[in-house]
Amino acid sequence: MLTFLGQITWWMWILILLAIVAIRDIFIQKSHTISHNFPIIGHLRYILEKIGPELRQYLIANNREELPFNRIERSWIYASAKKENNYEGFGTDRDIYEHQHIFINNAMMPYKIDDNHPNVIDKTFLPCAKVMGQYNKRKKPYRPASIINVSAMSFGSLSAKAVESLNKGVKMAGAYHNTGEGGLSPYHSNGGDVVFHFGTGYFGVRAADGGFSMEKMVKLVEDNPFVKAIEIKLSQGAKPGKGGVLPGAKITKEIATIRGVEIGKDVLSPPNHKAFNNVPELMTFIEEIAEATGLPVGIKAAVGKLEQWEELADIMVKTGKGPDFITVDGGEGGTGAAPPSFADHVSLPWVYGFSDLYKVFQKRGLTERIVFIGSGKLGFPAKAAMAFAMGTDCINVAREAMMSIGCIQAQICHTNKCPSGVATQSKWLQSGIDPTLKSARLAQYFKTFRKELVEITHAAGYEHPCQFRMADIDVNVDDHNLSSELDKTYKYEKTPIPFKGMQDLKDCLYLGGDYNKKLN
Repeated sequence: MLTFLGQITWWMWILILLAIVAIRDIFIQKSHTISHNFPIIGHLRYILEKIGPELRQYLIANNREELPFNRIERSWIYASAKKENNYEGFGTDRDIYEHQHIFINNAMMPYKIDDNHPNVIDKTFLPCAKVMGQYNKRKKPYRPASIINVSAMSFGSLSAKAVESLNKGVKMAGAYHNTGEGGLSPYHSNGGDVVFHFGTGYFGVRAADGGFSMEKMVKLVEDNPFVKAIEIKLSQGAKPGKGGVLPGAKITKEIATIRGVEIGKDVLSPPNHKAFNNVPELMTFIEEIAEATGLPVGIKAAVGKLEQWEELADIMVKTGKGPDFITVDGGEGGTGAAPPSFADHVSLPWVYGFSDLYKVFQKRGLTERIVFIGSGKLGFPAKAAMAFAMGTDCINVAREAMMSIGCIQAQICHTNKCPSGVATQSKWLQSGIDPTLKSARLAQYFKTFRKELVEITHAAGYEHPCQFRMADIDVNVDDHNLSSELDKTYKYEKTPIPFKGMQDLKDCLYLGGDYNKKLN
C-alpha cells in the first residue's frame, strides 16, 4: 500500500481531492444548490461572495463612494492619528453640488489671536463652552476639556486592549471616555475622564433582580473619582427601542464581575427600563441619581416621535429641574450590532433628529440649561462646524475613534472576528494592539481634529465654535444645486451661547482633563 501511495504524483493527489469534493457536492451535501449543480466550480461563488466587501473596498469603489465611511474619510483619520500629511492636492475630488454638501462661510478678515491667547500656547485647546450641571447646581459640575470625546462603546463589544487604548488616549488629549452600557471596567481606569453610561441592563449598577441599584451607583462614583458625569441611555441610533441578549457562552468571569451578572447565564437587556415607566418618573430618577452622587446626569437617545420630549421639556419648565446634558444619537450610528430593518429605517438621521429636538427645548427657553452632545458621523471638522452652528456643545465619536486605533471598517464587528482586534474578545486577534502606540494615535486624532476646527472657526471670524450661527453654514438642499443657510433649511436659529473668551474657559474651576496643570 505504501509503495502504491508513493507512486501517486502531486497532481494526481490534487485530482483525487477534487474528485472527493465533487462527490461530496453532488451526493452528500444538500444545503447548497449551486455547489450541487456545479460541483467544485460552485465554491468559487461563495469565496467571491465572502471576500466581496474587501474587493470593493480596496479595488473597485472610488475614493468617495463607500459607506459608512469612504476611503478619503478613513484616510484622513488614519493620517491625522499618525501625525502624517493629511492634506489633499490639486483641489477637492468631491462633487460640491451634491445633496447635503456643507459650505462654511468664511469671513473677509479671519479672527486674530494675540500673543497670550490659549491657542498660541496650545493650538489644540478647545473645551466645551458650557458647564454640565451648573444650572441645576450639582455638587460636582464638569466642563469637558475637549469638544470631541469618545462615545459610548462597551468593554465586551470592544476588546480590553481597545478600551485601554481609548482611555489612555483621552487622558493625553484631555477628553472624556464614555463607558458604554457594559459597565466600568479596569480598562476604563487609566487616568482619562469618564462618563459612566448605563442602559436597561444596568450593568455595573445592577441589582439582584436585574433592576437598578442606587447603592452600587453611589459606591462606583465614590470609588472612582475620575467618573465625571452619568448618562442614562434611553435608546441608541443603531437600534432604538430594541433590547438585546448577551449569550451565557460569552460571559467570562471578568465580564460577569464588571457587569454584575452570573457566569454562563444568558442576560437580557430589555427595550424598557425597570427604574421608570414614564417621563415624570424619568425626571425623578435623574434627580435622585444627581442628589446621591453629586454628578451631572444626562440622557442619551435617538430621536423619532417628539411628544414625550415635549412632555419632558414642559416638566423642566414647571419644576426648574431636568437633565444636565442630552446626547442626541443619529440613526446613522453603527457600533451597536442591529438588524438591517432597525439600522436602516428606525430613528432619524442626526441633522433631522437634532434640529427637531433642539426646537422643542428652544421654544421653551431651555437651551442654555442643557449641554447638547451630538453623535452620528460628526468626527470631521466641517461636520462638527455644522453641528455647532445647529446648537451642539460637544460631539462624541465612536467609529472614528475606533479607526484611529486601527479599525479597518471590515464591518464584521458582530462576529467576534474583527481582524484589527478592536471589536473582538479573541486574545489572538487583540494581541496585535499596542495600547502605548494606539493611545497616542487616538490622542493625536483628537488634537488634529481640534486644531483644524479651531482654524476653521478663526477663518469664519470667530474665537470658539460655539459662536457659529446657522447662517454661517450653507448646505445643498435639493437636486437642483440649490444652496441654503442652515436656519432657512431647518427653520430655526440657535440660541446664542454666553461666551467670554477662550481664556475664561481655561480659567474655569470645573475644567476637566488636567488642562490647568498642563497650561499653567
